[in-house]
Amino acid sequence: MTTILHSSLTNLPFHTPLFHSKFLHSFSPPIHHRTSLPSQCLTISSRPSPRKSLSTNCSSSDDTTSTTKVAAVDPSIALKKKATDISADLRGTSIFLVGMNNSIKSSLGKLLADLLRYYYFDSDALVSEAAGGEAAAISLKESDEKGFRESETEVLKQLSSLGRLVVCAGDGAVQNAKNLAHLRHGISIWIDVPLDMVAKGIIETKSQLLSSEIAISGSYSEVLSQLTALYEDMRRGYATADATVSIQKVAYQLGYEDMDAVSTEDITMEVLKEIERLTRVKKMMEAAARPF
Repeated sequence: MTTILHSSLTNLPFHTPLFHSKFLHSFSPPIHHRTSLPSQCLTISSRPSPRKSLSTNCSSSDDTTSTTKVAAVDPSIALKKKATDISADLRGTSIFLVGMNNSIKSSLGKLLADLLRYYYFDSDALVSEAAGGEAAAISLKESDEKGFRESETEVLKQLSSLGRLVVCAGDGAVQNAKNLAHLRHGISIWIDVPLDMVAKGIIETKSQLLSSEIAISGSYSEVLSQLTALYEDMRRGYATADATVSIQKVAYQLGYEDMDAVSTEDITMEVLKEIERLTRVKKMMEAAARPF
């Protein structure tokens, strides 16, 4: 059995903050650091209930032909098979997705969690929840930068102590050595999304990047310029990830002229392949280290 916070499987906010850093005293009662989760937790089955299949309808007068066609056009079948193939060697190791936050990265994280029967977390969302909401988190960052960064570190510390998680990590995860060390408790993958796609997403959704000061009310060129500067600051941290999945590279491999044609399933398959490669390498290294 696995202990998990009382929440839905697709969105797991901390109803009671897990952190004891000094800055949290302004909006939550002091608590002691725990190696286990709070008493508000529920004990549930170690595997989340399976969610709705991603199957694509395909009709044919012949049942055998229909099955063959579905297998050919339904990406969920290949994804499920790949996830099943790597699960045993993965052994519950958590997956940390780094890179600029955007809808592509979060959609990927949720689908990956479904396929692996893992739980999904967004570290920035947990920081916001602990602060009392996104607006409160942004205000905290502006008034107490040190305290805000401590909250990011505490979130990663607690998440890294667990297993069977897919975590969309905010930019704070790659900004200092302590946070990077927490990511080493799992497999980290850089989801490299073109900046113009990230900029369009910010403008369309008016979504604030919690760990940065991107002016969401600015023009496309202004947002893109700020993202470019942020990317240059972050890319060294992103590059420390165990693997990189580039949307541009996926599009090229699949023969797409437009990167918008790359689906969440396409990216997820590449992530699963990278996880498979990394677990295979680890298995080989462990075998080589055994005495004859």
